[in-house]
Amino acid sequence: MNLKEKIKDLTIEQKVALLQGWTTWTSLELKDKEIPPMFMSDGPVGLRKQAGAGDHLGLNESVPATCFPTSATMANTWNVELGVELGRALGKEAAANDVHVVLGPGLNIKRSPLCGRNFEYFSEDPYLAGKMAAAYIKGIQENGVAACPKHFAVNSQELRRMSMDSVVDERTMREIYLTGFEIAVKEGRAKSIMSAYNMVNGTYANENTHLLSDILRGEWGFDGYVVTDWGADNNHTDGVKAGCNLVMPAPGPDCAIGLLDDFKAGKIDEATIDKRVEELLRVVYDTKEVVDKAEKSFDVEAHHSVALRCAEESIVLLDNDGILPLTDGDSVAIIGDFAKVPRYQGAGSSQVNPSKPLVSLYDSLANRLNISGYSKGFDRKNPHPVDKLIAEAVDVAKNAEKVLLCVGLDEILESEGMDRLHMELSKSQQKLIAEVCAVNKNVVLVLSGGAPFVMPDRSLYRAAIHGYLGGQAGAEAMANAILGKINPSGKLNESWPHKLEDNPSYPYFPSKERNAEYREGLYVGYRYYDTLGKPVRYPFGHGISYTDFDYSDLTVEGNDVSFTITNTGKVDGAEVAQVYVSCKNGNAYRAKKELKGFAKVFIKAGESKKVTVSLDDKAFRYYNVEKDAWEIEDADYEIIVAASVSDVRLNETVHIDGIKSNAKAPACYYSADIANVSDEDFKSILGREIPDGRWGGELTENDAFCQLYYAKSGLGRLLYKILTSMKIKPRQKVPPILT
Repeated sequence: MNLKEKIKDLTIEQKVALLQGWTTWTSLELKDKEIPPMFMSDGPVGLRKQAGAGDHLGLNESVPATCFPTSATMANTWNVELGVELGRALGKEAAANDVHVVLGPGLNIKRSPLCGRNFEYFSEDPYLAGKMAAAYIKGIQENGVAACPKHFAVNSQELRRMSMDSVVDERTMREIYLTGFEIAVKEGRAKSIMSAYNMVNGTYANENTHLLSDILRGEWGFDGYVVTDWGADNNHTDGVKAGCNLVMPAPGPDCAIGLLDDFKAGKIDEATIDKRVEELLRVVYDTKEVVDKAEKSFDVEAHHSVALRCAEESIVLLDNDGILPLTDGDSVAIIGDFAKVPRYQGAGSSQVNPSKPLVSLYDSLANRLNISGYSKGFDRKNPHPVDKLIAEAVDVAKNAEKVLLCVGLDEILESEGMDRLHMELSKSQQKLIAEVCAVNKNVVLVLSGGAPFVMPDRSLYRAAIHGYLGGQAGAEAMANAILGKINPSGKLNESWPHKLEDNPSYPYFPSKERNAEYREGLYVGYRYYDTLGKPVRYPFGHGISYTDFDYSDLTVEGNDVSFTITNTGKVDGAEVAQVYVSCKNGNAYRAKKELKGFAKVFIKAGESKKVTVSLDDKAFRYYNVEKDAWEIEDADYEIIVAASVSDVRLNETVHIDGIKSNAKAPACYYSADIANVSDEDFKSILGREIPDGRWGGELTENDAFCQLYYAKSGLGRLLYKILTSMKIKPRQKVPPILT
């Protein structure tokens, strides 16, 4: 089809109409021009196509679909081939349900453990996030369905997400917050991308020419279409000029009329509108042709099996003194609300209606262990201890040989639209753990949740095993791991600090009034802890096994890093080998180590395998803001092979020829001492004045009612007092938000 000729046949009114949504989930159909509608559906962890009339709030139930593990869970597999397999199944289900675009995966960086959507994102590391996202995209798009990675870009908090400004220096933005998207676009060849709600350095992401045109389309060669997050359009004309193709959901006629009026006023030319229409229609026709021919059903059992394998490979054995695995017939008490009502997915736009009835951990173990007793122990909806439930749990525990204690984060703490206020488990769970562990020394913690939390003292329990949010097959997978039917092989996609205050973003998260200032710069997650030497509870990449692995015979030849892994134990298992690069004598400030490659390898007991990890074009580069370009420093680089960022097994230093750098930065960025970055130092790496992010009392359509606290008029401040008196005040240091 000649799209340029088709576009010539359209009136300007039809062209501008095509650049906005027609319903909650579809683009415009022009029957007389043979332009079909395109159906988009939520789907980072499984398809969420509403069965009835579409609504942005998701009130109508969605069609049954396989609920896969969340992205945070899948990142713990470190298995890109498995990511492709998940994407392939997801794409088949989309095509079977006449869905042309899957709105996912999400790959924003986990800047803080508190972000309410962390369960939906892969990692604190851009390389791991990008590789997993590219795998999903490849699998989804094998079926002709388009994937839509999100939320582009620098979107790290839910609080005031529609009105806050991510103030970030160019180097940090490029190396940390855009690299994952770069991999998703260049390697995954995503056909669509979703812009974020927030501003980036003073301009809304959807109207940000630097992001959408200069980088996404210009540098990365993206040739698909950009869609707003639902309701993320602010100035449609500016969005179209910047590189956005489609405003969603149906914004009403004012959107197209405004664009038409601006065209007539000479504020935007027809060539730009034509270009946006062509980029959009290319995907409309590409996806329609394949989806129309696709089978309208999918193999429920086969896809459940994929979900089970994904859940099994994602389970992380955090601690174990030998009590795990249990054996069939062991006498065990099971305690915890999550044991019979599993936490298996997050809340918000990613919520899936599972294709099969959920099976709990209790039910999965009922015929395989001798369950000596069960107690709920706590009420997930009540953060306060319920003495009766705890007393029942203690009675069950004190007479048991062993205890499986099922605890973690409840649903209300992990959802789109809100961030967590702390990293603690509920008071009820904290008291339950303390009292159960006081009467039984053979306790195994079975954990659920999509983000780190403060762990109990290590002396209280003998093992901890974490399933994150394992989807509809998560409980079955966990039962298999507890019983040793599978050997846990997951490793953490993120660092687990001892406490919230240890996190590098703690002084700067969330945004203060309008500004979200990324003063910590490059030092996100392990880049901070490892460089500063700050202890964590569990390091990035951590995960133990029921067997042991030895590393040997490291060679570095060109871009190939080769070594041998030997399974020295008595159990077959898989090991995730991680390759980090450390610049030893460059001038640009860097983290002590940066992940640049990994491989997951299955090895039978007693066997050895040679592993080769090939370093790519991102292995040695840094972004030179003076030249506005990527550059490789002429320096010595240590190639590190590790079992986690803190568990180095092999290393070798090589010299890489490059460019002599004269890069300079404030001392705090060389030492990673970024807990109290001064205005002067932040301004130095920002390369400009720090914008004034204070609220002035004038509300825009994206602002929250809490900003009336700062209103210039007495009437506005009075309205704030009335509104806040109508509800319980949240536990926040900033004025409460009434949205």
